[in-house]
Formats: sequence, structure tokens, C-alpha cells
Amino acid sequence: MKIDLKICLLILVFLSDAVAEGREPVTRARTAINIPDISGYVTLKCDLHMHTMFSDGGVWPTVRVEEAWREGLDAIAISDHIEYLPHKNDVSTNLNRSAEIASGTGKELDIIVIRGSEITRKMPPGHLNAIFVTNSAKLAVAEWRDAAREAHEQGAFITWNHPGWLAQLTNDVTEWHPEHTELLEKHLMQGIEIVNGRDYYPEAHRWALEKKLAILSNSDVHLPLSLDYFVKEGDHRPITLVFAKERTADAIKDALFDRRTAVYTGNRLIGEEQFLLPIFKNSVHVLNPQITIKGKQRVYVQIANDSDINYELEPEIDPGEVKLPKDLTLAARKTVLMEVRGKAVVTEGTKNLELPYKVTNLLIAPAESLRTRISLEVNFTH
Repeated sequence: MKIDLKICLLILVFLSDAVAEGREPVTRARTAINIPDISGYVTLKCDLHMHTMFSDGGVWPTVRVEEAWREGLDAIAISDHIEYLPHKNDVSTNLNRSAEIASGTGKELDIIVIRGSEITRKMPPGHLNAIFVTNSAKLAVAEWRDAAREAHEQGAFITWNHPGWLAQLTNDVTEWHPEHTELLEKHLMQGIEIVNGRDYYPEAHRWALEKKLAILSNSDVHLPLSLDYFVKEGDHRPITLVFAKERTADAIKDALFDRRTAVYTGNRLIGEEQFLLPIFKNSVHVLNPQITIKGKQRVYVQIANDSDINYELEPEIDPGEVKLPKDLTLAARKTVLMEVRGKAVVTEGTKNLELPYKVTNLLIAPAESLRTRISLEVNFTH
């Protein structure tokens, strides 16, 4: 995406004029992302693909750090293009410079800044992100295989970016090419973006599961973030959730290579059951798990959701003893009432019910929802 540097400068002039005219400045504040940790790991919120003025982006590297801080992220990777430098007449062509500039602000704001580069080639193999590189300049070589090999030798984690990007498809088909098999077999690719911006790629999701690739969800943001996402209204960029042993760059790298990732995009989580189920369980709490139902009486179960995700539930089967609503939304950061009704013929006594639900906005595979159960102890009386 080509960004006009003059437009960006005009925006800065406008903002400067606003301050000069005495308008109230915008409060610089951080909003936490409430997605719980899971056993043994901290859940880190990361965006591992973005651009600055040092390639074709529209902001200075320090802006990327503060955007991430304000939105509640833990880590970002600055991944400016290696081959595409449309602002080279205005800024340095030092391929390491954007990450160097961002790192200082990262230390001030406690945002982990990871050095990365986007190896920008036509399909196949398309665009590859290499993060945790030590020297981006060494990736500036003619042959893409040599660039990927150099990144690997530097210990980089390498991802296939936006495999469903329309500009690189043939007949609008997302295709796995022999070059991608080559990258995989030579250990030159460990991850794949199944979400880029607002686009989800089901085929890439299937490949990730089949080929044991880490799944990623990144913004690939070029413009100022607020021009692409309505953050103040609750909108958010796509985020890669990294389940790390601690909040450090080394722990993030370890988790990525071990495929301990999930995707947070819109109001949807995507990932393996081993990660999504504990997130759901650690978010949701039944406040009155013991209830009494007399005959066909209606009773309300209170369910609290501490996360930022509205969980959308559908019952899988008729549980037999009770009637349940056809669908149930566990609203983010709220406690909701689930109506439970008795049926005509039920034996008196106490029963432990495991109510089976699908969480339709939590995907463990393309078109496959996470399954869970809500546990209740019900005393049935006449």
C-alpha cells in the first residue's frame, strides 16, 4: 500500500494547529484487553506485522509503540519491507532503523518491540515476515530463498503473510504452492497469518492445522491505527494471542516456535481447543450453580463473564430435565441471566446437570465451534 508522505505531514500540521488554538488535548491512556491467562502461561496480546515511514507506512516508529500501549498490547513487531521503500528520498534506508527508534519508546512504555522485516516478493512465495532478526540489512538479497535462509540463520521466526490477499491470487483462489512446501520442509517457515486486517482465511487455517504451523492474526497497519480501526468505539485491531511462560521477548519467541498461539479478531477467538477452552473457563463463572426448580417453575442462573469477548452460545442437545433458551449471549464484562425451566415429569431429588453448549464465535477449526458444558446442581421438587 502506497502512503503519501505529504498527507501525513498535513495531518501533523492539523494536529499542531489544534493544540495552538487551545483545544483540549486528547488524554493519553491505556485500555487493558481482558482475556485471561491459562494454566502455566500468561496470555500476551501481540501485533507482529506493521509498517512505518521507513517503508510504505504513514507514521513514525514511535507512534506504533504508543498506539499499541494505548490499545493494551504487550508486544509488537516492526516489519518494514525490505524491497519496497517509497519514502527513501525522505527517510533513511537503514533497514534496522525503524526498530531501533521504536525500541526506545518501547522501553519507556513497557511494550516489547521485536525487530522484523517483510521479504516482499511476488506469488509464489508471496510476502514473508521474518521477526527476531538481528540484522535486517542482510536480508536485502536478490534471491528470496537466500533471504529466507539468512533470516533462518539469524534465528528468525518466519511467517507467510496474508495468503488470501486478492492482489496475489490466481482466479481468486488461495493456493498452496510448491515453494511453500519447500519453505516448510527446509524449516524456513513456522507460521501463517490466518487473519490479516479484517480478513479471515479459512483455507490458511486448514493448512495451519494440517502442516503444524503457528496461527497469527496481525493488523499489517500502514496508516495511523485510528484511520483503520474505531478504537474509541470498541473496535480493535486483529491480535495474535501468545501463550508465553513470562512476559519477555524470549518467551514470546519460544511460544511462537512451539505453536502456542491463538487469534483474536473482532468478537471471535480462533485456535486449538487446548487454548480456547481454558480461556472460556477462566472467563465465565456461574454465580449460583445450585438451584431449586419446582415443577415447571422458571429459575434464573447468573453467569458472569470477566473477559472482553461476547461469548455466543447455542445448546447442542435437549438436556432432558430442563428447558434452555435457544441461544445465549454472555456479554463482555457483565453478568447475564440464563432462564432455566422445569419440565412436566421429573423425578424429585437433586441432580448434577452438565448442559452442553457450542460457543459459536470460538473456532477450533474452520466452521467448527468450541464445545463446552455449564455445570448446575438442580434440586427438583413438586
